[in-house]
Amino acid sequence: MDDKEFYLDAIRDVIPETKETQIQNVFYSFLEMEHLYDSAIELVKTQLSIFDSEFSMRFQRNPIHNIESRIKTPQSIVGKLQRKGIPVTPENAQRCLTDIAGVRVICCYIDDIYAIADLLTKHSAFSLKKIKDYIQNPKPNGYRSFHMILEVPVYMSTGKKFAPVEIQIRTIAMDFWASLEHQLHYKSTGNATVAATLTDELKNCAETIAETDRKMQDMFKQINML
Repeated sequence: MDDKEFYLDAIRDVIPETKETQIQNVFYSFLEMEHLYDSAIELVKTQLSIFDSEFSMRFQRNPIHNIESRIKTPQSIVGKLQRKGIPVTPENAQRCLTDIAGVRVICCYIDDIYAIADLLTKHSAFSLKKIKDYIQNPKPNGYRSFHMILEVPVYMSTGKKFAPVEIQIRTIAMDFWASLEHQLHYKSTGNATVAATLTDELKNCAETIAETDRKMQDMFKQINML
């Protein structure tokens, strides 16, 4: 089933008595919502690239190793609304979900994470809505990353609209751990013994990686002092 049919079926389930033309209108509202979030992502990515280029010009190095982005699939959006017991409409998706649009920024060093976060926070066009610092306060499983939600203005033909964008900023090492942790936990689903052992080992790996990140940061600072 393609994305269009998935949306249409979900809408029909929620509003079964609605005429097909009205259902189609709701579907196109979802498409407009996706376009809005995609545009907000592009604006954030463009600004991040500008920051990175400026660092390269001023300090002869790039703090950003890589930038990734994603928009939640229709299946994820509909599923999350249904789990929350909220009617499946584009208005409810925009009102209740803050992670439809996501940008992941992979930095070289821990200090770069906070530098990029500070620049985004101070940007006059963006409005900071939420911060979760999982570097200073790691999750129980060892996960580390800096999360922030920015309200991003998008100038459409019909006027200015706003979209929240969830931004995750982490080092290469943090991203390496998070990617493999996700894979390994997925593979261990259904085996409680393996999952429990894996949890302890992954947390130990997270601590080792965090210590490596700190050592790399210290070495970088020492080189800069020469």
